[in-house]
Amino acid sequence: MKRIGFYLKNYKKESVLGPLFKLLEAFFDLMVPLVMASIIDTGIENDDMPYVVKLSLVLVALAVIGLICSVTAQYFSARAAVGFATRLRHDLFGHIQSLSYTEIDTIGTSTLITRMTSDINQVQNGVNMCLRLLLRSPFIVFGAMILAFTIDVKAALVFAVTIPVLVVIVYGIMLITMPMYKNVQTGLDRVLGRTRENLTGVRIIRAFNKEESETESFSGENLALNKSQRLAGRVSGLTNPLTYVVINLATVFLLYTSGVRIDAGGLTQGQLIAMVNYMTQILVELVKLANLIVTLTKAMACFGRIETVLDTRSSMEYVEDSLMQDRSCGAGGALGVDFKHVSLTYAGAGAKSLQDISFTAPKGSVVGVIGGTGSGKTSLVSLIPRFYDATEGSVSIDGIDVKAYPKAVLRDKIGIVPQKSLLFAGTIRDNLLWGNEAATDEELWEALQISQGEEFVQNKLGGLDAQIEQGGKNLSGGQKQRLAIARAMVKKPEILIMDDSASALDFATDAALRHAIQSMADAPTMFIVSQRASSIQFADLILVLEDGACVDMGTHEELLAKSDTYREIYESQFKKPEVDSHA
Repeated sequence: MKRIGFYLKNYKKESVLGPLFKLLEAFFDLMVPLVMASIIDTGIENDDMPYVVKLSLVLVALAVIGLICSVTAQYFSARAAVGFATRLRHDLFGHIQSLSYTEIDTIGTSTLITRMTSDINQVQNGVNMCLRLLLRSPFIVFGAMILAFTIDVKAALVFAVTIPVLVVIVYGIMLITMPMYKNVQTGLDRVLGRTRENLTGVRIIRAFNKEESETESFSGENLALNKSQRLAGRVSGLTNPLTYVVINLATVFLLYTSGVRIDAGGLTQGQLIAMVNYMTQILVELVKLANLIVTLTKAMACFGRIETVLDTRSSMEYVEDSLMQDRSCGAGGALGVDFKHVSLTYAGAGAKSLQDISFTAPKGSVVGVIGGTGSGKTSLVSLIPRFYDATEGSVSIDGIDVKAYPKAVLRDKIGIVPQKSLLFAGTIRDNLLWGNEAATDEELWEALQISQGEEFVQNKLGGLDAQIEQGGKNLSGGQKQRLAIARAMVKKPEILIMDDSASALDFATDAALRHAIQSMADAPTMFIVSQRASSIQFADLILVLEDGACVDMGTHEELLAKSDTYREIYESQFKKPEVDSHA
């Protein structure tokens, strides 16, 4: 509740005026039965038409004023609820951006999407309904009971019995349905996760003819969600019939006892009509309150799930810029990237993904990383920009542990080209400027020239201003990779990580790309992750990974001589030279 107040503090006026105008509307609604009683007992009883007309105009005035109050209340409530949700969504998105890959992997992408969309929408709806009805409905219920006692104490005793029974029914159903709606949202997470997996991997699913099995899996998740929603709906659906039964029984009892008293002269017809009207108002408001409680139950369950994400703290801590000490080492320009007995275990994993890896990459050198699928190549290079922290050992850049760098300083040193070339909807220029917002057109063309993408961009209609669809759908695989490489080169990084990012390039383009990067005046320290031996054979140092361990390292010639693993990879891609039997 304290956090809800925090997000509403900028809307104090709206949060007060919304319920206030609703209470005014409720007050005018409570006056209507009293006016009706006067019309019946005085105007109609005495055949006084001017009196009837006068009070009828009062009823019209009460209706108009009530309508104005209702519209005003809804305006302020909606304004507060939308502002609340906007600020909450902004903070949640910002907090997710601050989490490390470890937390994002643990929570799950589909769960985070649900929190950002469905959960916040439910909370927004709950805040809106709460501001409009949370005070109005109880005010009507207890106000009707009090006014009923002012009309006739004996007849009003039925209210004193009915209202506590209704409160028990509504509150009991609320307690039962709260955990049910939490299960519903959890099921929604699973369905969203399954949907996302299927849409992302639709080509793989079709390639392996797995449509039927995936449809069955989705149907299972969807059926489980359907069952939990139906169960919660059935229980919460009991609210209306139970409250109707209690109210109608109370109304029947009221009509019976009051009818006897009217015959005896102890109660007037107008007073009975007023009492029945108050009972009807209580019925309507309790139905609204029951629906409100269902909405609030969903909203509180969703807000609890949002709080879980907001309370999750990143496992990585970065030092402030002002706290970083200026360390200088005698090695000067020879410093680069240094791994010392590095091991990595992912959160929740039972075994190490990397184990006891040590090597040094001098500044300006080229390091090749090769190995089979799942050998830990991407995990290794992910430790340099601190996407993950080493669980054992240390990773240093220029003699300083990466954990001692401020986040912005560390990331500015590094350019990364990931395995999957992600491009965003917009122009080529927009995508390249992600590398350096202040880059000039000349620098953009220079980066494109290095990445071997200059020619195809020039041939595009609009050049740098050519439009790119979301994910680069209107580009080939090689074009996407070259633009991703150019984006990394725009920032002129000290360290360039190319994680299998030239797989769609032909051998000639790949060779030209590596030559262009190494020919730069201030060439970066380059890490090339690849399954192509041709891409790394000219590297200064090649690391051969197998099951998370560095089984061999050295130059291409050294590894061919001593490493069975490297030789096997190389010979699988290049024809083994034939031995002359006549030699």
